[in-house]
Amino acid sequence: MKTILAPVDFSQASMNALAFAAELSKRASARLFVINVLQKEESEKEATDKLHAIEADLKKSFSSGLNFESLLVHGDLASAIRKVISVQQPDLIVMGTKGASGLKRILIGSNAVHVIAIASVPVLVIPEVARFENFLSTEKNRIVLATDLDELKNEAAIDILKEIALLITDPKIRVLSVRPQKTGLPDVKRMYRDFLLSFFEPEITGERVTVFSGNVISGINFYLNQHKDTGLLAMIARDSGHLIQKHFTREMASHTHLPLLVLHDAES
Repeated sequence: MKTILAPVDFSQASMNALAFAAELSKRASARLFVINVLQKEESEKEATDKLHAIEADLKKSFSSGLNFESLLVHGDLASAIRKVISVQQPDLIVMGTKGASGLKRILIGSNAVHVIAIASVPVLVIPEVARFENFLSTEKNRIVLATDLDELKNEAAIDILKEIALLITDPKIRVLSVRPQKTGLPDVKRMYRDFLLSFFEPEITGERVTVFSGNVISGINFYLNQHKDTGLLAMIARDSGHLIQKHFTREMASHTHLPLLVLHDAES
């Protein structure tokens, strides 16, 4: 990773996500780019002052170990994010969410879901209850990659997952697939699952997991509720596919209590 983009609205949820972004940036020696998208009814001076305060806090917390800058952006969220992505070319976007069950109830939650929909850049969604310290604990060092086991058009999409995983203390990865009861796994999917596991070796050991359920999100949540050692959930967003599609990643982002890394499968 060379550049991490962290949109903030100065809420507690977005500041928690900024803490994640700063820690990841420091450990990956990446540049941190903090932005605030100014809404029409908001004060430009107040937003600028808050960004300056964030800069001061980052300098105090990280001393010289963090390369960062901030920017106030005008316009609606979608156009502002697209413009910043075009200019800054971030490798990762880190955004906060309150983890609400309804998309319309929490603005920052819907913003994170909206960014997942419009951006082809990997998005790390950080719920307000999550803490970066869990990444440094062996009690939360399991990473779950939930996938339909369809081959990625863009295999580089999982590179960022491995980079983040290697920043976690003694990481382990579980390749999780959900399928209905009494169904078999085709050989091509079995082979691709083996490829995914081998991709993370030898640095990260892994295991294959199957959950039988007629509902993808319910199956994933059932597994997560049974395994409290999970520290990061990763999912693939697709424009089309059989199981793990874009709307599943958006649904998970709206209520997750775990950091969620959304990887976009698109032709490069």
